[in-house]
Amino acid sequence: MPDYSIVVPVYNSCESLEELFHRIEHTMNGLEKSFEVIFVDDDSTDASWSKLKSIQKANPDNVTAIRLARNFGQHNATICGIAQASGTYIITLDDDLQNPPEEIAKLVSAMENSDADLVYGIYGRKQHSMVRNLSSAALKVSSRHLLQTKGKGSSFRLMKSSIGKCLLNHQLNFIFIDELFNWYTNHIEFVIVEHHKRPYQKSTYSSHLLFSMFSNLVIYYTAIPLKMMVYSGFISAFLSFIIGMVFIYHKLVHNVPLGFTALIVAILFSTSIILLSLGIIGEYLSRIYSVQNRKPPYSIKTLLNHEIL
Repeated sequence: MPDYSIVVPVYNSCESLEELFHRIEHTMNGLEKSFEVIFVDDDSTDASWSKLKSIQKANPDNVTAIRLARNFGQHNATICGIAQASGTYIITLDDDLQNPPEEIAKLVSAMENSDADLVYGIYGRKQHSMVRNLSSAALKVSSRHLLQTKGKGSSFRLMKSSIGKCLLNHQLNFIFIDELFNWYTNHIEFVIVEHHKRPYQKSTYSSHLLFSMFSNLVIYYTAIPLKMMVYSGFISAFLSFIIGMVFIYHKLVHNVPLGFTALIVAILFSTSIILLSLGIIGEYLSRIYSVQNRKPPYSIKTLLNHEIL
């Protein structure tokens, strides 16, 4: 059993994979730690899988190569890798070399010198575009306030295997790893690590994708939209009561006709609240439907060059 299992979700990164592996190998040998690298190809459309097969063939004792049957997303691919990990500790690392593998030493040192179950490598300065940085910051701030989490974290993590395996209890088709960790432990440490510009391919994350992730996070992991429906119902009822009292006052004191406009405003206001509430309920029902259908978080097509029938 190796000391460390290093899980790398892969998507369209054939240019960086060989360099990434050799730098991981050099780093772990320098730390005198036994290791395995688990590459999970999230159904890439470039030559990533061919490159992974050649790396695995050249390093059969240290490399596991997994290809998913379709694109499931970074978090689901990471869960797949964690499920295959056999090390005492598990490290998750991106495939794009923005997290230098040499920084693994900082995570290992922080884990060894603390009582942490999980150590995050966080960035002093991110080398993303301004739009990506702002979107990511908004997601983390929202997570901190809405989910009552620390609001910090990254995909560069070191965890005890026991904590990593807890994630396998969750079979949702949408998995947000950092939120799940907060369900299991408060013993989390953070260490500043370097963050480099991408040397090869461009990021596949967009503001639209981050917004989609945020909306899924809110609906799958909180009841905030349902609470908003309750509050908006109380507010609309209160406003309708006030408006009604005003019109009744004018009718009784000034004998003013209630009028068509007042009626239309009241109908449109109440209808909009109802439609909004129905839309939110519909979103929750669609998520419940997908969970009840047991839509899998991932599906393996190939493992270590052996086809799964």
